Amino acid sequence: MNDFEEYIKHGEPDKQQKAYAWRTAIGLQAVDGLTPSEYLRDTARKHIEGDIDIDEAQKLIKSYYQSKTSRTAVDDNQEEADIVSSHIAKLLGEQSFAFSVVGITSIHRRLFEGVFKFAGRIRDYDITKKEWVLRGDTVLYVNSEDIKRALEYDLEQERKFVYAGLTQDQMVEHIARFVSGLWQIHPFGEGNTRTTAVFAIKYLRSIGFYVENDLFANNSWYFRNALVRANYRNAVKGVEPDMRYLVRFFRNLLLGETNELKNRYMVIDAPEEWKKPMCNDTPTSTPISTPISMTNQLYTDNVNVRKLVCVIGENKLSIKEILELLNLKDRKNLIEYYIAPALNNGFVSLLYPDKPRHPRQKYVLTVKGLALLSSLNKNNSILNSDTE
Repeated sequence: MNDFEEYIKHGEPDKQQKAYAWRTAIGLQAVDGLTPSEYLRDTARKHIEGDIDIDEAQKLIKSYYQSKTSRTAVDDNQEEADIVSSHIAKLLGEQSFAFSVVGITSIHRRLFEGVFKFAGRIRDYDITKKEWVLRGDTVLYVNSEDIKRALEYDLEQERKFVYAGLTQDQMVEHIARFVSGLWQIHPFGEGNTRTTAVFAIKYLRSIGFYVENDLFANNSWYFRNALVRANYRNAVKGVEPDMRYLVRFFRNLLLGETNELKNRYMVIDAPEEWKKPMCNDTPTSTPISTPISMTNQLYTDNVNVRKLVCVIGENKLSIKEILELLNLKDRKNLIEYYIAPALNNGFVSLLYPDKPRHPRQKYVLTVKGLALLSSLNKNNSILNSDTE
């Protein structure tokens, strides 16, 4: 996908961020076989350039379709793709996020407002969907009467889940299973995968991961098929749920690996020429036990950040406490050379950031920071070296 390549490669940070949001938004339409229009792309460029804001972009798209005197099926499909793309771009540009049933239903409502009459409503009927990857069979989705309870349970279990001490392998597999389970509940009649993808992106960001890359944009159809295979069982055919495909997607997303993502490898009873041996599930990049890749989001070669992660550990520490543990005296240097890069790269977060005098304003590790801590503990702490 070449959408907005010039901004992503050479643009200023603000333009780059907008371009990534639009590219992801456009790419996600492929999960339902939709392709946004050239008008949408032109409007997105105006927003990226700063000529219009996101609300103006949405108004232009709405007016464009209202002004059409004649319509075809292609227009209807492009209208859905354009409207939903603009909604996704807006959501991905916002920092707010609610990890709750209300949060995920709100995302569905905001994505499909003006497209589906049932936007934001949990389905009250049971569904089946014929899947290409399953040769026309369907995944068994949660019964409509149990949807809300299933959502509440999965979100609560994830909220309580402790990432501390997990290896990178374990962390990635857990995230894949959580997203897979959330998708299988299928709370909405239509637009479920796009909603799950946006919810997952915002959740991963909220726990410290940087996920503004091309994976959701370029592999949205693979993402959906991998979710299907992760939740499909057919005892007669000897087929069990297979998480490998989805785990490979998330390893690429979170660890910067380059595992091959091909839809045809997932097809049930695929022709021999479509098949690819999967006996070796190890990644093609650097083994995680010796994480040296700069694209691995769970690792950093910044010594100061690694020292900060080690002293915070599983605690909540104030600036004063961190200064003492690192044997530093200059508060300004601590913030500039230790805390700022750790915050910017998602390893550390600040409690009560909007209340500077709050007595409980302290620094804690994010999930990503805990993964780095686990890696450093496994390979001997960086604190064994002299403090700079």
